[in-house]
Amino acid sequence: MSAVTEEEVRRIVEAIVSKIDVPSGKRVALGSDHGGFELKNELKKGLSAAGFEITDVGTHSKEPVDYPDIAGAVAKLVAAKKADRGIVLDGAGIGSSIAANKIRGVRAALCYNEKTIVNSRAHNDANVLTMGAPYHTPDEALRLALLWLNTEYEGGRHQNRIDKISELEKSNG
Repeated sequence: MSAVTEEEVRRIVEAIVSKIDVPSGKRVALGSDHGGFELKNELKKGLSAAGFEITDVGTHSKEPVDYPDIAGAVAKLVAAKKADRGIVLDGAGIGSSIAANKIRGVRAALCYNEKTIVNSRAHNDANVLTMGAPYHTPDEALRLALLWLNTEYEGGRHQNRIDKISELEKSNG
């Protein structure tokens, strides 16, 4: 398996960002725990302004909630095809990724920079993005989310791996 070089990532990012033309009707399930509440609200505004249809599954305050509940709600909407993609924000992004990946048909990826964003979509066809809210400014989170939402899955040599992931899912419950 060859790694994506910095030059390839830079080229992909520049190509995508330069022609971001968000198609109308893209449905995004968006959620956060209390640690990501403020960033979620900022991301919701930015994604809505970019033409995405947002389903906000919560939380709706800074009162403590359990991230598995939110990540599960986002993942279930994606798995049921009621959302095209999902985004979850929590304190680190790790727990939400683990929780979302328990839902059959979901490939959640914890991403933190352009390289992980592009790889998660282009190679792994991730359909749920998780991020640690404290590690991103609102502008950076929006830029990463738009890049993720606009990066296409490459298919090809990567499809065999996605098929193997699906088989693991089937064989384990």
